[in-house]
Amino acid sequence: MDSKNFLIGLLSTTAAILLVGVVVVLTRPTPVIAAGMTASGGDYILTVGTGTQIDEEYVYVVDTSSQKMLVYRFDGNRGVIEIISGVDLGILRQGAGNAPGGQNPPPGRSRQP
Repeated sequence: MDSKNFLIGLLSTTAAILLVGVVVVLTRPTPVIAAGMTASGGDYILTVGTGTQIDEEYVYVVDTSSQKMLVYRFDGNRGVIEIISGVDLGILRQGAGNAPGGQNPPPGRSRQP
């Protein structure tokens, strides 16, 4: 009879440990990732992306009226927002428009007429 009680106690303890594990896994918060979300209003388009480092996110702001894009980086470790770069989209669009089909040829190759 002692081995039967020992087995019941062992199975009950194992079930309790597994139940606690399931509760812990299901109740922990999931990280929020805002990568790829886009919002627009007036002449501005905003989108976000993540970086390669932990707690580093980017905000891309496009001003459609002046054809410029600014990139800001939020560093969660330091708690700062800094501007990374600015791009003139008009110049990029002109460069892409020179090639047939909107694409420039690979380096070292000339365009076919």
